Amino acid sequence: MFTGIIEVLGRVERRTGTALTVRAKIPKPKLGASIAINGCCLTVVETKNNLLSFDVGPDTWKRTNLGSTTKGEPVNVETSLRIGQEVGGHFVTGHVDATAKILIFKPWGEGFWRFRAELPPVLRGLVAVKGSIAIDGISLTVTAAGNNWLEVMLVPHTLSRTTLGARKPGDRVNLEADPLARYAHAAAAALRSRR
Repeated sequence: MFTGIIEVLGRVERRTGTALTVRAKIPKPKLGASIAINGCCLTVVETKNNLLSFDVGPDTWKRTNLGSTTKGEPVNVETSLRIGQEVGGHFVTGHVDATAKILIFKPWGEGFWRFRAELPPVLRGLVAVKGSIAIDGISLTVTAAGNNWLEVMLVPHTLSRTTLGARKPGDRVNLEADPLARYAHAAAAALRSRR
C-alpha cells in the first residue's frame, strides 16, 4: 500500500525481458520490500549502491508504461506505507489499472498546468470530479471528467518533483483508480443486480 506522494525521482539503469534496475536514493532498502515505480508495485530482489533491482513479468510490462522505459529515463519512486505514517495523498495499491495517452498538457496560469488523459473503459464509473486518481503513482485530484477523458491540475511542486513535469501529449501514463471508488462501484453494481 502506498500514498501517491513521490519520495524521489529514480533513473532506469537497466531493463531486460524479466528485470528492471533503477538507481534511486532510498534509505536502507530491504530485499523483499515493496516499492512503487511509476505507481507499479514491485518487489526488491537485489539492492547495492543505490541500485534497486526488481523481477518484472510479461503482464506487468504489457499493462504499464514500464515496458517502454529506456536507460536513463526518470521514474517516480515511493516506498510502501508504514503503520503510523502520514497519508498525505490517498491509498494507492500499486496495481495499475491501465495506461492512457496524454491528450492535453498546457499551462493553466500562475505555474499550474492542465493535464488531460484518456479514460480507458476499465476505469469508467471509477472516476469522479473531486475524487482521487493515481497517475504514474502520483496522488492527484480529478478536476474534470468526460466519457473518455479525465483531467487534473498540476501544481508547480508536482511538476518539479515528479516525472509529469517532463511529459508531453502522446506519452502514456499509468492510471490507478481510487480503491474506495472501486468498492463503491462494486457495491452499487451489486445493489442494481438485486432489483
